[in-house]
Amino acid sequence: MTITKNLQGDKLTISLAGRLDTVTSPDLESELKTALDSAKELIMDFTKLEYISSAGLRVLLSAHKKMDAKGGKMKLININEMVREVLEVTGFMSVLTVE
Repeated sequence: MTITKNLQGDKLTISLAGRLDTVTSPDLESELKTALDSAKELIMDFTKLEYISSAGLRVLLSAHKKMDAKGGKMKLININEMVREVLEVTGFMSVLTVE
């Protein structure tokens, strides 16, 4: 998986390409630990994300909780059908902001 970060002021956009699974989710979690400190808005761009597992969902939920706790916002954009279906089946569509 490839992780691309773009910080503009207090708006952080993270673009993911490939698979967010058990092997790659620790990489995203590590990136988010320090990156979220200066962000008030987190945008996760899934244009090139092919797959997400429960490990990836755990990282998203953790990021959502961290942003919520500090009064920030998080949203997911450009989600393909496969990832959208995983979010719907697991109930994450009602927890996370998805555009």
